Amino acid sequence: MDFSVIQYSKFMTLLDMLLHNLRTLHMSLEDSIKWLGEVMAEIGPSHKNEKWNIFDMKQANAIVDYLKISLFQHYKLYEFLFFSAREEIVIGTEQLIEVVNPADHPFPDPLEEGISFDVYSTFIEPPPPLDMEIKGLNQEQGPEESQPEADTSETDLLVGFTIEEIKSVLDQVTDDILISIQTEINEKLQIQEEAFNARIEKLKKA
Repeated sequence: MDFSVIQYSKFMTLLDMLLHNLRTLHMSLEDSIKWLGEVMAEIGPSHKNEKWNIFDMKQANAIVDYLKISLFQHYKLYEFLFFSAREEIVIGTEQLIEVVNPADHPFPDPLEEGISFDVYSTFIEPPPPLDMEIKGLNQEQGPEESQPEADTSETDLLVGFTIEEIKSVLDQVTDDILISIQTEINEKLQIQEEAFNARIEKLKKA
């Protein structure tokens, strides 16, 4: 409409007052139309004083048409917007994070597989016992003395045995281990077979 600055100001004030009458004064549609007619008579072309004659006939009709298709046509909707309580929908989730307590507290340590070895060894792994520390210090102080003893003990274990004797001993140990494992497997299979047979008998009776 190519309004001037004063016309824009009056038009925005008119819109604000209409919403204020609806929201605060709970004015009905009929009262709002009457109030608009009185205000337009003061600032429209029907006013006798030219100083307050801000809008001409064309502009006044355009303002009334705009208010008719915007506010007045959807007056019930605006009343519902201002006066009806609506439920607030909060979208979100609450998460509970449990922090591991210190080592002196009766709380199980986390699984080693879930964290890196550096973090586990630095912050979670318990410190070595005192005797292990003393043993480590002794090893650091006398590595040259302990090394020959270890070498001699390792070499002395195989002195006096031939290759055939070593092979026979290994075969015997392997056979003993395999026989014990095979016996254990057979016992477990027999137990499972008896359990399955009992279930089959129950199914047959049912």
